[in-house]
Amino acid sequence: MKVLMTALLLAFISVAAAQQAPSVEDIVHRANLVAYYQGKDGRAEVQMTITDSQGRERDRRMIILRRDQADTDSLEDRAYWSEQKYYVYFRRPADLNRTVFMVWKHLDSDDDRWLYLPSLDLVRRISATDKRNSFVGSDFFYEDVSGRNVDLDEHELKETTDVYYVVKSTPKNPDNVEFAWYESYIHKDSFIPVQIDFFKKDGEIYRQAKALKVENIEGFPTVTRAQMSSLESGSNTIMEYLSVDYDVGLPEDIFTERYLRRAPREHLR
Repeated sequence: MKVLMTALLLAFISVAAAQQAPSVEDIVHRANLVAYYQGKDGRAEVQMTITDSQGRERDRRMIILRRDQADTDSLEDRAYWSEQKYYVYFRRPADLNRTVFMVWKHLDSDDDRWLYLPSLDLVRRISATDKRNSFVGSDFFYEDVSGRNVDLDEHELKETTDVYYVVKSTPKNPDNVEFAWYESYIHKDSFIPVQIDFFKKDGEIYRQAKALKVENIEGFPTVTRAQMSSLESGSNTIMEYLSVDYDVGLPEDIFTERYLRRAPREHLR
């Protein structure tokens, strides 16, 4: 009887643990929600420092505005991957002042992306193939700034440690990207992706993203200092969030082409 009771207890504990453990899809969705979708909208002032392999530095200063189409923060309502719009306005250096990068993220088609170059008074569309290119000369790609569609990859839970879920993500269309797969170390309590390693086909890590500082802002766990490193070139870029505000009530019409040339200054102060 004692052996039977012990077996039943162990079986109960095993079932309970399985019920409590999130699926890999749930982990990925929660991580994407925390990284890109907290609050209905947001405003951040960001300092970017690019350091090359010889230690030379270049700075960028920008304002990032973000507005979600979803009216909910619920995972069940796909708040982790709703339609979304970004408006990135550059203040420094002088040669980038008034440059604007804008994104409309779509669910079932390629994102729309624009770059306004004030020195030429030119609005340029960024094609889907360019989203994995350098963002204004930094080690971040355009896709790193606005987020990658979670449905573009197959996700596998490789390991669960005391602190992290380790998720391997493999692109469904490998010809569209330069990486073979990437592995995310997702914090179990906050679901913040603390580290992401990008791999080549030979298994070599060639890019690495890290969350260097996390703060609680308005009740949201927020990465306020992040680093992207190119392990091939030896360069790295730090993005430091000087200020972050959520649910500021941004109007939808500022995320349109007319505001690429005429910046919505009342929302950029």
